[in-house]
Parts: sequence; structure tokens; C-alpha cells
Amino acid sequence: MTRIQLVISDVDGTLVTTDKRLTDRARDAVARLEASGVGFTLTSSRPPVGMRMYSDPLGITLPLGPFNGSSILTPTLEVIEQHLIPEAAVTTSIALFERNGIDIWLFTNDNWYIRRDDGKYVPHEENTIQFAPTKLDDLTPLAGKACKIVGVSADFALLRRCEPELQAALGGGALAVRSQDYYLDVTPPGHSKGTFVQAMAKRLGVAADAIATIGDMQNDLPMFGVSGLPIAMGNATDDVKRQAAHVTGRNDDDGFAAAIDFILDRNARLDR
Repeated sequence: MTRIQLVISDVDGTLVTTDKRLTDRARDAVARLEASGVGFTLTSSRPPVGMRMYSDPLGITLPLGPFNGSSILTPTLEVIEQHLIPEAAVTTSIALFERNGIDIWLFTNDNWYIRRDDGKYVPHEENTIQFAPTKLDDLTPLAGKACKIVGVSADFALLRRCEPELQAALGGGALAVRSQDYYLDVTPPGHSKGTFVQAMAKRLGVAADAIATIGDMQNDLPMFGVSGLPIAMGNATDDVKRQAAHVTGRNDDDGFAAAIDFILDRNARLDR
């Protein structure tokens, strides 16, 4: 086994509770992790503005990976690296979502656009990222600025069926993956939470085997595949758990803090 030197965590369903709280145990766990000399940062499907509410109180000093890791920003949200969805992929995604009656959101680096404001999940997302959307009837003029497109539906089975269909239609033009049961994300091609982990490893000079990753959804699997210690939350689906080396507790039961305890105990055994 290799001593863990860096931990990269997902946010929703992982770091925070279902009602988006950062618990005292989670704060304490990150403080103890960094006191032991282990680095910590976050990657999420969230836009940059939706990550700072947690990175600031945790005192994170390493780069963040918003938009499923397709962008890399400083903790003060200055862009280090950013990739956009090709316009053809934007058009393909919007068309498929429209055919299936799925709500469409489009995120640029600094804004969030919706076509209707009566959707069930608009208030939920606004509360989650603490940022209000801009309503536009036509999103196509923004096709050249899209960092992420989200298909939104309360029909979880519909999004599950659309995920492989959309990925097939996009080919290598973009990545389509669910970040929640109700969100199907489209992000730039060739970039994922996995490439964010690899970029952080290179930036910090840390071997992949010395990185632990924590997550709960399909969009976390790319980082599981390139890290030495992938940890699934107890609330993760079975297919995500099967790709993990360890399964911790649920996010509403301080499973994140328990995962950090597991990492620290593992390091302590190796240090003896």
C-alpha cells in the first residue's frame, strides 16, 4: 500500500448532506487531514460559484475542479484551465433533450441560463449553488460559451435511458453522464473528474497511487479509475460501489468524515 498524500472529493452526495450542509465532523476531518500533511480539494459537476461556499470555510488552497473537472480554477475562482463544449455537441444535446421533453440548462463560466423557471429543480439548484439563473427563450446564441449543459427531469428512468443514447449521438464530441438521478450533464470532450485527478497529480508531483478519491455517482467513476484509493459513499449506487476499494457511510450519516478517518488510520498504519 502507498501512503495517501492527496484526497479529492466530490461535493453533493459526498462532502455535504442531502440538505447541503457541511457538518462539523466534515470540517474537523478536513482540518485533521491537512494537519497530517495530506492535501485536500474538491471536484464537482457544480459551476465555480457553487463550490466556493464550501472551499472557503474548509480553507482549501489547492485548485478546484468544477464542471465535472473540465475546468480548473484557483480557490478564488480565477481560471487556470477551461474547456468548452463544441457547438455541434451543444446543438445535438439540446435537440435530444427537446425530443424527450427534458428541461435544459446551460452554464457558462460565470452564469446559469434556463428556458423556463417553473421547473421542479430550478429552486433546488438555486438553493444549492446560491446563485440565480437568467431566463432566455433561446439558448443557441450561447452555444459557443457552454461549459456545461444539463438535462433536468424528475423522470429518473428517462434520464437513465437517455444517457447512453445521448453519448452515442455525441460520439467523441462531448461527455454525457448523470451527476444526480435528476441531472444528465454534458461536458467538454476529453475532460472529466479523472483528468482533473491526473492534472492535480502532475501539478503536485504526486503519484496516482498516493491519491484517494471520494464520490457517489457515475460522474465520479473516471476519478475512481485513476486513483490509488477510490472510496464510495454508502448512498452510492451498487455499480459505483463495485468500482471502489472501500465503501464508507452515507452522506447524511457523516460518511465523508468516516472516509477521512479511514484514510488517516491507513496512513498511520503505514507510518509505523
